[in-house]
Amino acid sequence: MAGVELVVVGSSWGGLHALGRVLALLPADFQPPLAVAQHRTQDIAGDGLASSLAAVSPLPVREVDDKDELRPGTVYVAPADYHLMVERSHFELSVDAPVAYSRPSIDVLFESAADAFRDGVVGVLLTGANADGTAGLRRIRDFGGTTLVQDPHTAERPEMPESAIRAGVADRVLPLEGIAAALVGRTHRLRSAAP
Repeated sequence: MAGVELVVVGSSWGGLHALGRVLALLPADFQPPLAVAQHRTQDIAGDGLASSLAAVSPLPVREVDDKDELRPGTVYVAPADYHLMVERSHFELSVDAPVAYSRPSIDVLFESAADAFRDGVVGVLLTGANADGTAGLRRIRDFGGTTLVQDPHTAERPEMPESAIRAGVADRVLPLEGIAAALVGRTHRLRSAAP
């Protein structure tokens, strides 16, 4: 099993609260970078999402600029109205057409992460009101990565996690606290097992 090289997180309606809960429970020494695609309307400009998450996260949070390098222990947030894609060493931004009516698209982020990091990716799908993220989780799972989905009963909008569960692409279905614990447990076990 490969080490966790990247965690990708997708959320929509209710996502600010859900993301904040998960990030607040991660330790300050959490090593893998995290990339976040949160559906936002075009009128939400600036780095307000990153600032809100930074207020509760023990990890540094920043909005992505094109060609930013991936650095350990950093949370990267897709800017409003841009798709966020991952290469092995850096991020790329795109203004290609919205996918599932969304830009940033969760599927675009997840699929690019799977292509770049294969079984080194953990995909996390949180609350939301459409099916964005299901195809991306399938790609992550097909390439040997791990998929975690928020328990729909704990989601502000259950449609997004329910879509992933119906499609059979969720390795584990967990409340927000359980998702944070699973991320910490997975990376801690791998770190402990390292020579």
